[in-house]
Amino acid sequence: MNTLVKNFYKFLMFLACVAMVMAFAVIMLGVAAREFLWDIPGLDAYAGYAIAATLFLALPEALRHGDHIRVTMVLQKLPERAKSLFEYWCLGAAAALSSYFAWFACRMAWISYTFHDISPAADVTPLWIPQTMMVLGSIGFAVAFWDALISRIQGRTFFEESDGESARAE
Repeated sequence: MNTLVKNFYKFLMFLACVAMVMAFAVIMLGVAAREFLWDIPGLDAYAGYAIAATLFLALPEALRHGDHIRVTMVLQKLPERAKSLFEYWCLGAAAALSSYFAWFACRMAWISYTFHDISPAADVTPLWIPQTMMVLGSIGFAVAFWDALISRIQGRTFFEESDGESARAE
């Protein structure tokens, strides 16, 4: 099960990379279009969708690598027992809040799909399409927090040290 979840995080990170490349391509197309006086409506909206997709899809893998902001200054000052309880509480609260956000994102995308909600911008895109990336990222983020909490309870390590952190430690 742990391998399946980690592969899910990596798949979401792959999608985030694709979305980032798409954002770059759309922005460069917009630059070229302005240079040649072409009017391509909706490019700004598509760039925004791709950037939002990149941010949401990268959340679980960033959490796993410890790249999210954590309050380590507080944790360093606490005694070992209080530190352990505080970490359990933080992971539990984060798992609950991220699960609620994932549920809300799913609900919002479903409502957009049901009511045929479209973008008010020039692209006139059905909003459930870009919202699907937010849903995937939010679900992945919630799964990552639950995975972190369960790993903590089982005594396994969840957070991996990122390259940037190891470089700062040297």
